Amino acid sequence: MQATTVSTPAVRSIDQAAQWFHMLWPPVLMFVLGIALWESAVWLFEIPIYLLPAPSQIMATFLERPWFLLGIGMVTFSNALMGSAIGCSLGVLVAIFCVRWTFVADGLVPLAIAASAVPIIALSPLMGIWLGSVSAASKIGVIAVMTFFPTLVSVYAGLISPRADALLLMRSYAAPQRAVFLKLRMPAALPFLFNALRVCATLSMIGAVVAEFFGGPRNALGVYIKTQAGILRTREAWSAIMVACLYGLIFYLVIVLIERWVMPWKHRHSGQ
Repeated sequence: MQATTVSTPAVRSIDQAAQWFHMLWPPVLMFVLGIALWESAVWLFEIPIYLLPAPSQIMATFLERPWFLLGIGMVTFSNALMGSAIGCSLGVLVAIFCVRWTFVADGLVPLAIAASAVPIIALSPLMGIWLGSVSAASKIGVIAVMTFFPTLVSVYAGLISPRADALLLMRSYAAPQRAVFLKLRMPAALPFLFNALRVCATLSMIGAVVAEFFGGPRNALGVYIKTQAGILRTREAWSAIMVACLYGLIFYLVIVLIERWVMPWKHRHSGQ
């Protein structure tokens, strides 16, 4: 009995490590293959450096001044984080109002779906006029708008996803609306919420960088990428793009870890 008790955590750790390996090796393998093909194509076809530098050249350029690039990346990432927090929070609140008052949902949800199709490149100049092209407020506003509509649509779909018989059962026990929301609608909406947050984690970094193309402080990724690409310093531009990808990936992984902490039963059920 004692040997079984001692070995159980070890066996569980081995199983978890095997699951993580099974989950991570396909994307890691594809990433390595993609980088290898990119590097080989640049040297094999002798592509000029101002058109497409090799990954090794991009990494070398990054290592020349990593703290500068990570620093300007943090400026852009802070705007992305703040804008995403505002947009997602408002999306959740409005989704709750839509469930409580159906006439709001009938008018707003179709509009939100249509607004999601508006390209960010058309919105950024207008935000610059309204909130200041150099100020962080215009970048945060763009990201808030980008993340608001996907969150609203997704969370609303989750809040109305419980089956009709489950709602009838709660009402047959005279459960108040607050109990129905906390015990039934909210747990049902959690997977939809985290799906929206994962999407918004990547959208926010894209929106922050694109918004900075139309004006921003010099110590920001979008301005740096635009400036370096304009004078054909593509290695510097690509190194900044790599930093943007790094921050976006970190943001995404943090959302995934929070999801695993908030909803451990989902991953136990799926075996991940």
